[in-house]
Amino acid sequence: MLPLSKSWYRALAIVGIAMLASCASTDYHYSQIYGQRYNRAPIDTYDVTIIRVDGKDSLYLPVLVDPGVRKVVVQGPPGGASRLGEQREIALDVRPCTRYYLVAVKPNKLSLDFDIRVDYEEPVGGCTPPARS
Repeated sequence: MLPLSKSWYRALAIVGIAMLASCASTDYHYSQIYGQRYNRAPIDTYDVTIIRVDGKDSLYLPVLVDPGVRKVVVQGPPGGASRLGEQREIALDVRPCTRYYLVAVKPNKLSLDFDIRVDYEEPVGGCTPPARS
């Protein structure tokens, strides 16, 4: 193996530092929406399935969204003899870099009727809000 000169070591160090700096980019600016309960104690709350956000199907958790008012379609929990819950649409005013936990609130376990509410919201770590133009 041939020995490398000092300039090669410097070039490799600069490339390595540039690669590490690109990994530490702070371009993450999305808010997140989950359909799981954050607080487990209330017995009248249930997990929901997030079906669509602004007309786009959601396949992954968490659902990443930009700030602003979003139309979120969720499927509630099953009730009574139904194997699938009903779908509901809500308008959610999403703030930058915030994680939302949505739940269904039912009057009793057998009811098909439910309301959607934000169970908990918290800041997303490592998130940089987008610059206003």
